[in-house]
This record gives sequence, structure tokens and C-alpha cells, in this order.
Amino acid sequence: MTNVFLKGIIAALLLVGISTSVQQAAQAQSASQMALSVDAAQCALHWTLDSSVHTVHGSFRVKRGSVSFDSATGKTSGEIVVDAASGESGNDSRDHKMHEEVLESGKYADVIFRPQRVEGTVNASGNSTLTVYGTFSLHGAEHAFSAPVQVELKDTAWKASTSFSVPFLEWGLKNPSNFLLKVKPVVNVSVELSGSLQRSARQP
Repeated sequence: MTNVFLKGIIAALLLVGISTSVQQAAQAQSASQMALSVDAAQCALHWTLDSSVHTVHGSFRVKRGSVSFDSATGKTSGEIVVDAASGESGNDSRDHKMHEEVLESGKYADVIFRPQRVEGTVNASGNSTLTVYGTFSLHGAEHAFSAPVQVELKDTAWKASTSFSVPFLEWGLKNPSNFLLKVKPVVNVSVELSGSLQRSARQP
């Protein structure tokens, strides 16, 4: 009798465990689709460029952005748009050369990152460490690109931060060096993004 009773308890516990696992899987499935909207006013993009004389510091403004993401597959779409004309380094002469000769921001107004897929586990709440792959559109040309990203999800809000290097000379932009000052061939970029988050069920 005791053995039958114990077997009944074990069976009940197994059923509860299975039921819980199924419910958790269903919840993960139902929240797999995420729509992230960028709040441009709460974003920041800073850059540095090393030279033979000193390190130049500057910034750009994020113009807009929205990203759709499926946490079950890693498939991602959308874009983050930066205002190329907003670039500044605190030196009018240097900034004029940057916009007129290097970025040609009057002609190429936007710098755009278009994510395509994400590698890594995205936690439904809290912090996640990911690698995002996509294309980087700069000066009228697109380049394959990836960057490490730290993401924090909380209820209906999200934040993300990343740092990466852009090989602007390799990507075909003009070299701003002169006989007195030589610049490194890459610009280092750090980005802070945030905005609102909507979750929905992935369609079968």
C-alpha cells in the first residue's frame, strides 16, 4: 500500500514537472516576437579617431530606428539610422573637412545599420550578451558587419550598448591625413540605445 502511495506521489510530481515545462515553452513561444522602437532622444553615439598628434573625440545623433526580432530563430529586421550631418568633434575647421571631403554628408545624409540575425540567448527579462550581424550602409555603400551587443529587457522597455571599429579607409572613404597629421585607418564607435518594447506571439 505504501509503495502504491509513493508511486502515486512520484507520478503526480512528474506530471506537474511536465506541465510546468510545457507552460514555460508556451510562454517562451508566445513572447518570441519582439518589436523594438528607438527613442532617439535617449540615444547617444560617440566616436574617437587616433592620430599622430592626439585623439579626436566626437559624436553623432541617432535619427530613428525600429527593429523586429524573433527570439526563437534569431531572425532580425529593421534599421537604426544615424544623421551623418550631425557629426561633430568640437573643431569647426575639422568638422567642415569631415562633412565636405570625407563623409560628404550633404550627399549621403544617413548612416544606417540593418540587422539581419542575432546569435546568443535572449533572456525574456534582464541582461543578455549577443552578437548582431547585418549590413552597415556608409557613404552610399553597404558592408557586411557584426558587433557585440549588451541588451537589457524590462517589461515594455529595452536598452542596448555596443562598441566597435569602422575601417573607414578600407570602406572607401577619403583619408583626412595631411603632411603634419596622420590618422589611424579606423574610427572607434560606442553606442547607447533605448526605447519601447512590444511582445507578441510568433505566427506558425
